Amino acid sequence: MNQLFKCISNCRSWGRRGAAGLARACSLVGLGFESRLGRQRYVLGDSAMHRMAQSYVFLSGLGGLGVEIAKNIVLAGVKAVTLHDTKQCETWDLGTNFFIREEDVLSQRKRVEAVHPRVAELNPYVQVGKSSCVLDENTDLSFLRTYQCVILTEASLSLQKKINNFCHSQSPPIKFISCDVFGVCARVFCDFGDAFEVSDPTGEEPKQVFIQNITQDNPGVVMCMDNRTHGLQTGQSVLFREVYGMTELNGTCRQVTVLTPYSFTIGDTSGMQAYAHGGFFVQVKIPQTCCFVSEQPSLFVCISQPCFVCFSPKVPLQIHATLLALDSFQQQHHRLPNTGWLTSSSCCRGDRYDALRACIGDTMCHKLHRLRVFMVGCGAIGCEMLKNFALLGVGLADHSGEVGHITDPDLIEKSNLNRQFLFRPHHIQKPKSTTAAAATQDINPQLQIDAHLNKVCPATESIYNDRFYSRLHVVVTALDNVEARRYVDSRIVSNQKPLLDSGTMGTKGHTEVIVPNLTESYNSHRDPPEEEIPFCTLKSFPAVTEHTIQWARDKFESAFSHKPSIYNMFWQTHSSAESVLEVRGRKSLEGSFQVIKLLSRRPTHWEHCVTLARIKFDKYFKRKALQLLHSFPLDTRLKDGSLFWQSPKRPPSPIEFDLKDPLHYSFVVSAARLFAEIYNISYSEKVSRYIGALSLKMKKKIVPVLTDEMAKKPDQTKLSVSSEEEREAIAQLERAICTQAITPDWLRMTPILFEKDDDSNGHMDFVASASALRARMYSIEAADRLKTKRIAGKIIPAIATATASVAGLVAVELIKVVGGYGFESFKNCFFNLAIPVVVLTEPANVKRTRIRDNISFSIWDRWTIQGHEDFTLSDFMNAVREKYGIEPTMVVHGVKMLYVPVMPGHSKRLKLT
Repeated sequence: MNQLFKCISNCRSWGRRGAAGLARACSLVGLGFESRLGRQRYVLGDSAMHRMAQSYVFLSGLGGLGVEIAKNIVLAGVKAVTLHDTKQCETWDLGTNFFIREEDVLSQRKRVEAVHPRVAELNPYVQVGKSSCVLDENTDLSFLRTYQCVILTEASLSLQKKINNFCHSQSPPIKFISCDVFGVCARVFCDFGDAFEVSDPTGEEPKQVFIQNITQDNPGVVMCMDNRTHGLQTGQSVLFREVYGMTELNGTCRQVTVLTPYSFTIGDTSGMQAYAHGGFFVQVKIPQTCCFVSEQPSLFVCISQPCFVCFSPKVPLQIHATLLALDSFQQQHHRLPNTGWLTSSSCCRGDRYDALRACIGDTMCHKLHRLRVFMVGCGAIGCEMLKNFALLGVGLADHSGEVGHITDPDLIEKSNLNRQFLFRPHHIQKPKSTTAAAATQDINPQLQIDAHLNKVCPATESIYNDRFYSRLHVVVTALDNVEARRYVDSRIVSNQKPLLDSGTMGTKGHTEVIVPNLTESYNSHRDPPEEEIPFCTLKSFPAVTEHTIQWARDKFESAFSHKPSIYNMFWQTHSSAESVLEVRGRKSLEGSFQVIKLLSRRPTHWEHCVTLARIKFDKYFKRKALQLLHSFPLDTRLKDGSLFWQSPKRPPSPIEFDLKDPLHYSFVVSAARLFAEIYNISYSEKVSRYIGALSLKMKKKIVPVLTDEMAKKPDQTKLSVSSEEEREAIAQLERAICTQAITPDWLRMTPILFEKDDDSNGHMDFVASASALRARMYSIEAADRLKTKRIAGKIIPAIATATASVAGLVAVELIKVVGGYGFESFKNCFFNLAIPVVVLTEPANVKRTRIRDNISFSIWDRWTIQGHEDFTLSDFMNAVREKYGIEPTMVVHGVKMLYVPVMPGHSKRLKLT
């Protein structure tokens, strides 16, 4: 007990530094904590992240389940974790615990001693303690008052009851979780107290939806604009804003009753003013209170009235009864049963792979050991899959197998460390594939892994050709985009190989199994395309904060990436006086005017960069508004008499530059820094005096305003210019070339690639300030920096638990594929851990196209015609006719027409080999 209290004392000592100490530590390491947990923060939100960062967790039991829990909560970033276990490392631990090594078994180390340092290095911001003291029915549980959460695995039923009762009786109650896994059977029990508040029941980001109409009725009906779905459910509440006419609704919350996907009622509106136009609504999250009961009474209730996440009404009761019998056996004999008792217990004891053999049999185990897998992608899901491969013994060296081939072209970044648990800080900027391969072989040295750094795409088909695929048994994808998935799918269909695909977004995850001749392929179904923001909306009529953020990101790309690239490409081929003559002679010289403009405005000193940034401020946030209001005054009406400026169109308000406004100052400084970087000019801290002394005389040039939503973004290299501007620019370019004033430095700019994760580079400073200023100009509520970073950086929210879940589900389907299971055994899965919901469905059956009664084909079928050296096109067509009994009408290869009878000259091709 002294050791246990000492460990707790150490955790508390570390914790007394509190949030201030954590914040200071983060600043000292360059905001490493923020960069590690950024994607998780988008899932859980700041409130939950703050609570986790203040939480102390006690975790008992470091078997396969316990170490998985330890990994996930340490990656999540709780304040402190105490790992407790009393057992020694055994051989069979190697098949379930990825942090126990063979040397730990041979040296008879305690599991907690072996696991502790490997868990601790997952996250340097979490204090990880350890204890191997006895924890049983006679232990004084007062030490648990230190913790906010207690998690038990591999504990006896009587101990679970005792600790649960203790936790439930505290004020506030200590969150209690007990869980166990036996083969493919599992159970979880939670007790978070009599009243546990869930602040966000779904975890979904509230949508802002514009209103088409609101009836003056009882009940009043709200119609969404442009048939946009509202995504609401009856009983939820919405908040109204910016409604004209029926102004009584503004700022009020109303409970909804859904009528259609595009309409709902909000109660009595008959006594309100008539709706005029405009307005939008946002869903309001109403906290829910959950009431838990302790394990002692609920244990007996659940036998007759069980509450399960299940898919068959009989199986859960059978599993529950079996696990209760297993608890009784343990209580009586103080051990788990030996192998061969029951399916669920036969995986409790044994050799490294004995647990696996007990579940799937010797033959299946042997097949896994000989399996040749190609895994595409070594990110978060890829790391989890490789861990599972190591524990399952997929592709062992002494069985002539290969886990195979894994490939990923990416390098490890700091933000990866939150979920990709095979990587450590010293791996940053190293290849993901080779690093993951080495870490996986550390878990199981018997594995064979061939790590590549290639992208799987048409450009690498010389490497990943048909011969390569012919040696494989299965392909596993761990990719982050649809395009790559579709390409890999086309290759596995062509080579008739099974594919296991998965993905996550926040708390959601999906898995899909694709089996030759049984299921459809990934390309058999297509998700609806992502809705793009119309160009005119981005350019002139933003309505929501997403529009202002995308506009700011586009400005970054145009000014600091696209234009410098055009400039460099131009001077690689046109750096002589002949270029000027070509321009003067009106010959086509792509990108010439953009280059001339950039050259004529090229700054040479830091203060010039500040001037450029200040000019951009007025152009973006003052002149643009004046142009719009000149073209469309506030009282402008359309042909039908309705106002031009009505929802979702918002009239802009010109912004006058104010040096004292932090947002104005931030934009100019960040823009000036980026201009200095692309023009290779040293950056200076002297900004205020340059801006203050700056006196600009800018013309209010009126340009046409684009209102067509179907219009496309113009080609920047082919913009028309006035003759006066053109003559002046060409003359300046000619003087510069003829006097050799253009040095090699002048012929080079440095394009900037947007990097969201480095707060010191000024990229996010520019996008955040530009977006916020544009939102202010259009009276839109600006997004905070976190949301701006997510949208501008196209960050996919992610947490380690969802990643581990999909990898586990994929591993189950892998076993079925290897075992040659029938169609009805395979399951696709969709889950949302936030609700929670888990949906298992059968894959879609492959569709067959019927040609006639005795012949049909599917996407998996291949018809083979065996030829010879002198085989002609006519021989080929005859062979098809004889073998399959069909008359070929034409022969094509890809998009090339080899033989079409009506085409001139094609009949001569029949004699060609």
